[in-house]
Amino acid sequence: MRVNDRYVSLYYEDDHEIGKVVIEREKTALLIVDLQRVFLTRPTEANLPEERKASAKKWKPFYDKIDKVVIPNNRKILKAFREKKMEVIFAKIQGYKKDGRDRSLVHKATGFNELLLPPGSRDAEIVPELAPIEDEIVITKTTDSAINGTKLALILKNMGIDTVVVTGVFTDQCVSGTVRGLADESFKVWLIEDGCMAATEEIQSHELAVLNNIYCHVINTKELLEAII
Repeated sequence: MRVNDRYVSLYYEDDHEIGKVVIEREKTALLIVDLQRVFLTRPTEANLPEERKASAKKWKPFYDKIDKVVIPNNRKILKAFREKKMEVIFAKIQGYKKDGRDRSLVHKATGFNELLLPPGSRDAEIVPELAPIEDEIVITKTTDSAINGTKLALILKNMGIDTVVVTGVFTDQCVSGTVRGLADESFKVWLIEDGCMAATEEIQSHELAVLNNIYCHVINTKELLEAII
């Protein structure tokens, strides 16, 4: 079954059963993945060495999408969940050791995924616009998935949660790993297409099509909020 005609891969082209977006408030949690300063802070081009300026220009559409779409939509979703007294959980990448030796192999790789975010690091903080409040749970992880190597699945089950709404970055990396992990743990997953983002729109669309109808249902912020209200 699918809930719309967007991001339909070959696997589901012949599935013509269209269902509704149904959210049971008491059984649903919002999971915001890696919306941290390190990923969402736009670099100041003037301060970059010449060899990095060309790369920074390629990332401009990503930061534009984050500022104009992803953060505003996450704020709308957060507001709705908090007003309805629904569970809100954050996941963020942060090590337990200052030298980062506790990181997974993925985060020790060279290049983009080489991440050293020690305890107390400002870069590891959730962006202020979406900062956790009161007793909202923050899951610290040392790998991509918020499920593997954490107690998140157990925590969700202990709270009676069987459905998870997922937003965050990057869609094809930590978000994808988390969605797949949740599905493997038999949670129903709603992935918010305009509440998450990959490095490019091309990667974003491809990953949403890969995940949709198999590991999750991909919907947008408007569809989610209408189902909650």
